[in-house]
Amino acid sequence: MLPGLVYFLVFHYGAFLGNAVAFKEYDPFAGLWGSPWVGGGNFSRMFGDPDFWHATWNTLYIAVLQLVFYFPVPLAIALLLHSLTSDLLRRFVQSVVYLPHFLSWVIVVALFQQVLSDTGLLNSFLGDSGLHTVDIIGNPDAYRPLVVAEVIWKDAGWGTIIFLAALMQVDEQQYEAAAIDGAGPWRRFWHVTLPSIRPIVVLLLIMRLGDILSVGFEQMLLQRQSVGPEVGEVLDTFVFWQGIVAGDTGYAAAAGLFKGLVGALLVFVANRVAHRLGEQGVYK
Repeated sequence: MLPGLVYFLVFHYGAFLGNAVAFKEYDPFAGLWGSPWVGGGNFSRMFGDPDFWHATWNTLYIAVLQLVFYFPVPLAIALLLHSLTSDLLRRFVQSVVYLPHFLSWVIVVALFQQVLSDTGLLNSFLGDSGLHTVDIIGNPDAYRPLVVAEVIWKDAGWGTIIFLAALMQVDEQQYEAAAIDGAGPWRRFWHVTLPSIRPIVVLLLIMRLGDILSVGFEQMLLQRQSVGPEVGEVLDTFVFWQGIVAGDTGYAAAAGLFKGLVGALLVFVANRVAHRLGEQGVYK
């Protein structure tokens, strides 16, 4: 356990000291301790910046879409895989749905662009058929559903692992007893499967809420230019452009710290709500 413990101590807990940059006018030549202290100046500037609130709105919009449309998909795939009686077929389907997770976002975005761009396979087929072509990649109205679809295609299969592990722990005798009592497939799912995996669903939902303001830095950065910052800017790319490109490190650190504090607050609130509803939650 020692290598893992050292990793978390250095790169997670030790990195907390870097949050002091958010309260300084950071100068890389003066260093962390030599940079002048500005207190809450970076936060005051951030809360008055319309670009920051625009990036926050875009982040929340995409995060809600991912929560509504992506979160149930791994559970649905896990239930489908669990219902397959052939081990060979189950392993084949698992391999197919797991594979996109191991592709980088550069490859995934390139694949979607090759298919859905104005010169991609879809529009080439529509044009050759004499039909009206559609611009999906460069269409701001289609951008948010597009990035959610990309996440579903890439990571939904990988997300089934925990749900499948939970489904394997369900006692088969409960299904048999419910079937003897006359329960159909839907009632067996509602009264046996769902209560058995509900703690895992609640746990993953709480963890997702804590990470709700992180909607995929690489994915958004690769497609931001195609639709412009009005639609494509999120908090992660906002921090990148302000801190790395513009060199305003203290301001970018303030935005990153704000994102982390909101995530921690959501985890705390969601965990308390889960306890009130009789669930175990993330911690007691």
